[in-house]
Amino acid sequence: MIRLIVGLGNPGPAYEDTRHNAGFWWVDGAASRLRATLAADRHHHGLLARVNHPGPGLDGPVWLLEPLTFMNLSGKAVASLARFYKIAPHEILVVHDELDLLPGQLKLKQGGGVAGHNGLKDIRAQLGADDFWRLRLGIGHPGDRAEVANYVLRKPPAAERDLIVQAIDTSLQALDLLLAGAMDRAVMKLHAKPPRPKPPRRPADAPRDAPPDGRAAAAPDARPSEPEGGRGEPGTPA
Repeated sequence: MIRLIVGLGNPGPAYEDTRHNAGFWWVDGAASRLRATLAADRHHHGLLARVNHPGPGLDGPVWLLEPLTFMNLSGKAVASLARFYKIAPHEILVVHDELDLLPGQLKLKQGGGVAGHNGLKDIRAQLGADDFWRLRLGIGHPGDRAEVANYVLRKPPAAERDLIVQAIDTSLQALDLLLAGAMDRAVMKLHAKPPRPKPPRRPADAPRDAPPDGRAAAAPDARPSEPEGGRGEPGTPA
C-alpha cells in the first residue's frame, strides 16, 4: 500500500511551468481526482493534503506532498513526514521528471539509482534507503550534459508539454491501483503498449492482387491523361 505520494519540483511562479516541476503537475492532478486540497504545512516543509480512505479496502490516510524546500533538499520534507507518521520507504511513491525518457513516456519502478537527479539523491540520503517507488515522467534530454541544468529549468514547448500532460493523465488512471499497493497490476497498466491497428480485411470475392479495400488496382502502365493543349496555361494549376 502507498501511504505517501510525493511530487518533486521547485516552489514559486518562476518554476511553475518548467520541466523540473512535472512531479508537482502530477500531484496536482491526483489531488483533483481525490478531491483533496494541498495546503502549506511548515512543520513538514511543503504543501500537504490528507486523504482519508480514498478507496475500498484501504486502511488509514494517504498523504500528498509537494516539498517547498527546492529540489536539492526534497528529502527534508519527505523524511520529516515519513518519520512523524511512521511511513516506510516502500510505502512512498515519488513522482519526478526523467531525462532518460522522451516526453510522453513514463516508467514505474521500485528502488534503483538516481541517475543524477538531485531530488531523488536527497530523498535517498534523508531516508537512508532507496527502496521507495518512483514514477518517472519523461521530459527528454537536451543532448548535452552541460545543458541539463538550464534545460530542466525551462518551459517545454507546447507540443512537448501536451505529451507530458497526456502521460500524467494516463498514469492517473492507475491511481487506485497505486494506492492499494497493487504495484504489479499498476506496472502492467502503465507500461502496456496501445494495440496496433489491424489492416482492413480483403473482401472474400476480391482478386488476390486487389487492394484490401476491394478497389480495382490500376494497371501498371496506366497514366492519367492530359487535357488538350498540354499541362495548362502558365499561372494555372498543373
